[in-house]
Amino acid sequence: MPPRIPSAWLLAVLLACVAQAARADMWTYVDERGVKHFASSQLDSRYKLMFRGMPAPEAGGAADVASIGSARLAAATAPVKSVGNLEFSPGFLAVKPHVRAAADANQLDMALLQAVIATESGFDATAVSRKGAVGLMQVMPATGQRYGLTSDQGGTVAAKLTDPKTNIHTGARYLRDLVNLFPGQLELAVAAYNAGEGAVQKAGNRIPNFKETQNYVRSVMALYRRLSASTPRQTTTVAATEPARVRGEFHGTGPALEAAAPVAPTE
Repeated sequence: MPPRIPSAWLLAVLLACVAQAARADMWTYVDERGVKHFASSQLDSRYKLMFRGMPAPEAGGAADVASIGSARLAAATAPVKSVGNLEFSPGFLAVKPHVRAAADANQLDMALLQAVIATESGFDATAVSRKGAVGLMQVMPATGQRYGLTSDQGGTVAAKLTDPKTNIHTGARYLRDLVNLFPGQLELAVAAYNAGEGAVQKAGNRIPNFKETQNYVRSVMALYRRLSASTPRQTTTVAATEPARVRGEFHGTGPALEAAAPVAPTE
């Protein structure tokens, strides 16, 4: 008769397997044209790990089983760099008040802004793309001008966008306008933030057939989903004259995100 395998050991193996399958990692690299590429695995040596996602909680699933496991088991199955760690990263903590203020001012879910910033810059306030996008939310100077920034004795528009507060509030205003432009279609608003609203409209109000944009939307929404799941939602009273606070509902990526497409540079 074969030796009996301890149930605790089986549980540990099961949880490790489930965690690995459910985890949403993000790997990224920027090519010579300044185009960002995203993937859920390291496709080649150019891709660098941006973060490892925590397993998504599911009612009655492995997350519920894990909640009754020991601390030793949790530590054994924890990812190296989790979405939970993003909440306590120095980059995020340094700008958290600005993220919260911009989210409240524009009636956006704070987790959505956090997901966009993490994907755009990894919370690096000094980031500048080869195309000239600046700062935490990678705002183009032309977009900054669109929202009232001007070059004057205080500095150029690009220089002003290196200020975290200015950058986050400008990017959040743009994102809010995109949400208003594509009501009830958050994935389209996210796609427009990456490719421009004109590209989304030209695609027939669908996610453009650019691999970069499709992967960008997938990455932002996956991170947003996990940040939302790990952060208790706060009830916010909104005046009748104010836009409703944007919160995402996750129903899968849909065929538009699954189709293969050529890489195209964004605006």
